[in-house]
Amino acid sequence: MEDIIAVAGFFTTVIVALVSFGPIGKAIAANIHRRGVGIPGAEVLEQVDTLENRIESLQQQVGELAERQDFTERLIAKGRERGALGSGGQA
Repeated sequence: MEDIIAVAGFFTTVIVALVSFGPIGKAIAANIHRRGVGIPGAEVLEQVDTLENRIESLQQQVGELAERQDFTERLIAKGRERGALGSGGQA
């Protein structure tokens, strides 16, 4: 009798493992995961859009500042080449 129970337990374990790691088990796990995580609502999507717009604006501002810095550095370099600016030390 114990042998029958052991064999039945072994086959039950194998069947459960095959179902769990197979496509059915993966589908069940994905369904559980979706329920636990939840789908983002309209409010969350609106916040994401707002943040994306703010990031784009900041990227544009940083680009403009970089252009201004490059322009200023070129002006300073031209002034030093012509000797228009002093060395900044004692005369």
